[in-house]
Amino acid sequence: MRARHAPSNTRLPLLAVALAALLAGCQVAPPPATDPQATRKSEPFRNVYTQDKDSAPRERRDIDYHAIPDAVPKVEPRGKYGNKSPYVVLGRTYEVLPEARGYREEGGASWYGEKFQGFMTSSMEPYDMYAMTAAHKSLPIPSYVRVTNLENGRSVVVRVNDRGPFHEGRIIDLSWAAAQKLGYANVGTARVRVEAIDPQAPAEGDGRYFVQLGAFSRADSAQALVAQARGATRDPVSVASGEDALHRVRIGPYADRASAERARDTLRAGGLGAGTLVPAP
Repeated sequence: MRARHAPSNTRLPLLAVALAALLAGCQVAPPPATDPQATRKSEPFRNVYTQDKDSAPRERRDIDYHAIPDAVPKVEPRGKYGNKSPYVVLGRTYEVLPEARGYREEGGASWYGEKFQGFMTSSMEPYDMYAMTAAHKSLPIPSYVRVTNLENGRSVVVRVNDRGPFHEGRIIDLSWAAAQKLGYANVGTARVRVEAIDPQAPAEGDGRYFVQLGAFSRADSAQALVAQARGATRDPVSVASGEDALHRVRIGPYADRASAERARDTLRAGGLGAGTLVPAP
């Protein structure tokens, strides 16, 4: 939900939401070694209130989060749990949208992690901070959204299976892994764009994309990666420098997102890291 300087008590505990408001209402299967309960030692008397403030993972912090795949949108029935509408949290009434199609909003994003690991989300699925999931106040459960960090251009696709964040100015709570892939886990929050994905829409023709391999403050570091990338692909490799003084190594652009994803997979297999898809101007 949030980093060490973003207090966890600004979001209603998941257990309370499920029991008191019946908000209940998937997540992509995490890598085999990241079962929510397997990531912590046995704590038979632990509950969501045991840990006062939320935090980053206490164990397995060296996991390669870039290797965790984005959620794959698919047609799913509206969840049995989590879609009660209207519902009330902390004295405020919220309504669940009839459908996710067409939803687009910009605002603050936070994350939630260790405090809620293994406990039930509003969908009655166990929370896994290493899966590509998210909490949202009004999107139907489940929904799929593309979240773009407006500060660095990185984007991920996550599956909404929880409710929150109930904090002024924040529109989505991402899992620890998703926040890591977007590059804001260590700072706690970021300004993002959230766009609903229609699983029934064709994947092709949704605009051009680059595969971004990295962003560097030193131009020589960027050029070193450029040389390495040109040895691994015949596609155009370039460096984009922005007002933030970062030098971004990009390959492409590709005609559509599906083509960029295939190229990203090929580059990853060639040892160039996971890469991040960024929309072309």
